[in-house]
Amino acid sequence: MIVILKSSISEGSLDYQYTLQALQEIPNIELEIRTTRGLQETVTEIYLIGDTNSISKENIEALPGVEKVIRISSEYKILGRHHNKKSFEFTYNTVTFSQDNLHIFAGLCAVDTKESVELTFKSLQEHQLVCARMGVYKPRTSPYSFQGLGKDCLPYVFELAGKYGIKVIAMEVTHEKHIEEINMALNNAGNATGVMLQIGTRNAQNFELLRAVGQQRELPVLFKRGYGITLSESLHAAEYLAHAGNENIIFCLRGVKSLFGNPHRNLVDFAQVPVIKRLTRMPVCVDPSHSVGISGKAPDGISDIYHATAQGIISGANMVLIDFHPNPPRAIVDSKQAVPMHDLGWFLEDIAISRRAYEARKALALQKS
Repeated sequence: MIVILKSSISEGSLDYQYTLQALQEIPNIELEIRTTRGLQETVTEIYLIGDTNSISKENIEALPGVEKVIRISSEYKILGRHHNKKSFEFTYNTVTFSQDNLHIFAGLCAVDTKESVELTFKSLQEHQLVCARMGVYKPRTSPYSFQGLGKDCLPYVFELAGKYGIKVIAMEVTHEKHIEEINMALNNAGNATGVMLQIGTRNAQNFELLRAVGQQRELPVLFKRGYGITLSESLHAAEYLAHAGNENIIFCLRGVKSLFGNPHRNLVDFAQVPVIKRLTRMPVCVDPSHSVGISGKAPDGISDIYHATAQGIISGANMVLIDFHPNPPRAIVDSKQAVPMHDLGWFLEDIAISRRAYEARKALALQKS
């Protein structure tokens, strides 16, 4: 059971204290208080953990300061939508993320040189983008493949991000120590930018890493669907992050491993964007680069990656994570899927078309409902 308090009630008020005491006196029930601070209001939720079947919903709703009470029937107790409960909205380093807006995180799958980083950030700034992707720690299938430059490149990545006005960088971590290294480098750079910690598909069920990332609440999290597990299993894994304390999570679809995806790298799963938005309150990201994995073009002159991106956008995606590189043939990792940086303007125009179509579809649905 979730007790949602009115946004006008504060922790120091008599109503809050009275309600909290009344809930604490319910036998065999533990309380867990979660506060979400959005751009316009702060929402306090009190989770009643235990056997709540015998508790009167009406009596709880009668307590001062209570807006509504929700009985949880979903398996996703924290991330679940629960009878049209509001979606998550959070602001990090001046950038707001929700199920209603859209952000583009373009950049290097793997940082290779300082020059590539600067050229990437410069191009993003020229196109008024404030978010990027930068691969620093790279888990690879083969132990002999390039594993990323690691913490040694963080100082110049963060310095250049600040120089070109990049507010948020999506960056994969594979070990708890990487969180410490990122925080230290951010601090040394005077917090010139921000980082969204990425849980890669290989670590989707690395529960110790999920707990470590979830226990820190300063940096938001981008959670990638596990490529060899079901959507339900991936959503449960994301619940680990929220259960550990961090609810600022974006769920990323990146394709699923299947022989039926050939010649693409994976089977594109972007039709599940609305499913995730219906089941949970998380914003949804699509990663067309790792879904498609090739730079081939259809007879219409549009690349498979652009087509896949459009599928995600027109289904309501809130974020796109995509590989760009100043010189794709020289990219150390996944060069076949990297889009040339000089095509960034084209890519953004193509996305704008799909986004307008989605907004028109949404307006039509509202009109018909």
